[in-house]
Order: sequence, then C-alpha cells, then structure tokens
Amino acid sequence: MTHHIRQIVAFLTMTALVWVCWLGIIFQASPASAAIRSLEEAPGQLVYQSRQPLKDQHGNTWQAIAFKRIRPDGSTVLALRLVGFPGIAEINRERPLTLTNSLGKTLTAEDASQKIFTDAAAPEANVGQYDLAPIVSALTAVIPWQLSLPTLDGEPVELSVPPTLVQEWQTLFNQS
Repeated sequence: MTHHIRQIVAFLTMTALVWVCWLGIIFQASPASAAIRSLEEAPGQLVYQSRQPLKDQHGNTWQAIAFKRIRPDGSTVLALRLVGFPGIAEINRERPLTLTNSLGKTLTAEDASQKIFTDAAAPEANVGQYDLAPIVSALTAVIPWQLSLPTLDGEPVELSVPPTLVQEWQTLFNQS
C-alpha cells in the first residue's frame, strides 16, 4: 500500500512540476520596461516620456528619461536626459554623448542641457540632456547600444541600453 501511495505522490509531484514549467513558459516575464507616459504640460503642449534605470560600469544607477515634447505650434523636441546621483560624475557638456551599437556603429548626440536649468550659470553636474532628433532614425532596435557620457575627469560613464529599451524609445518618438 505504501508503494502505491509513493507512486501517487510522485505522479502528483511530476504533474505539478510540468504545470509550473508550462505556466512559466506561457507567462514568461519580458525584460523590465518602463511604460510610456503622456502628460499635458500646458494647454496644447504634450510630453511623452519613458523612464528606465540603467547601471554604469561601476554599478551606479542612472535614470534615462527619453521624451518627446510637442509644442502648441507643432514643433517637437526629442531628447534623452540622463540623471545620476549627486557626486557620481561631473558631466562634460562641451562633448557630445556617444552611442555605439554592438556592431561598432557610432552616433553622437549634442548636449542640450542649457535648456533644463533655471540657473544656466550653475547647472547640476550630474544631469545631462541630449538632442536625439538628428539621430533617432539611425537607432536600430535589434541590437544593444552603449552610451558613453563624457565627464570632466576624462573617464566616461558607460551605460548599456538593451534593444527593448531602444524599441520603447522609438515607439515614444513616433507618438503624435
């Protein structure tokens, strides 16, 4: 009789394991991605944005905020704002952000940080904003990208961007 009970328990255990594996495959979690948010900043001015934390080569977390601002006159701004904790790095605003994919293709985005600080004479050293409009169509979303953020000490901050995040940025930039 105990042999029969063992067989039933073994069968139920195997069945449960198969179900867990099957459900894991069906409901497989995709990599973390931020939702695209939209908000009306002023009458007729919309902003679509995506926020995602990225780790640098030292394990520090940076917030990557891609956004598209549509002004009442129809003009648009496509930008990427990178924000680190104070004291992590001092961004060199005289040099562009460099984006390199895993195949070696390199793009650059010019600094647009002066537009975000109320006191342009004292910008936050750990915040940078870059104009993506000239390069957005060249960002391919099937391979990873490496962002190289220039700093005043000469050691760039390196941030890896997965293809899923590039896809999200492209979706965001295509909002109308």
